Amino acid sequence: MSKSDTNRILRLLPFFAGGVSGLLLLVNRLLTTQLTDSQARSDALGVIEGAVLILVGLLWQQIQAKPPDTVTLIGETGLELDSELPQTAKLELAWASHLLITNTVTRSLVVYYAGKTILRRGVLGKNSQVKPGAIVQRVLTQGKPVYLVNLNLYPGKVEFDYLPENTQGVICQPIGSLGVLILGANAPRSYTKQDEVWIEGIADKLAVTLKADSEVA
Repeated sequence: MSKSDTNRILRLLPFFAGGVSGLLLLVNRLLTTQLTDSQARSDALGVIEGAVLILVGLLWQQIQAKPPDTVTLIGETGLELDSELPQTAKLELAWASHLLITNTVTRSLVVYYAGKTILRRGVLGKNSQVKPGAIVQRVLTQGKPVYLVNLNLYPGKVEFDYLPENTQGVICQPIGSLGVLILGANAPRSYTKQDEVWIEGIADKLAVTLKADSEVA
């Protein structure tokens, strides 16, 4: 049983417990031929208890956030690195992309730097090269990240043809002033604030490595 199924069952428990409690009280009342004062008081308390449980169950349904629905991204899984990169840059990119794919909802990852696509990893899109559209250009120009929480709602999604066609959410994180780390998720609204901070830190580290390697070259 998945974690989401377990959480759903737990949210429904008070609702069902209250319903069963009320049903048992009703059956007991119908089968009782002579009602005493003490039993009447017990029944009243039981009805209140059942009503409270049902109310708690209904409130849980509204308050507790439902996990976003995930999809299986369309495309082949792979790892592509620019063969002209120095070995240090290749190792850094491989390490960073592995961390992001295994520890966040990222399922597709692309690094665009100094006018070139230097890394593709995870589920690969049909287009192997990044052609910066309006969103990526804005990230490069302003140096600020853009998080598209639900890609299907944005008309500009067509620029991300280098990601799987059914990508649900995208983060475009600047890598210094020359590059962008583009992350594709398999569920909308799935990156947390902690994820965003962590992604920013990894992008900053990549910026230092890539800049140093380009200066040496």
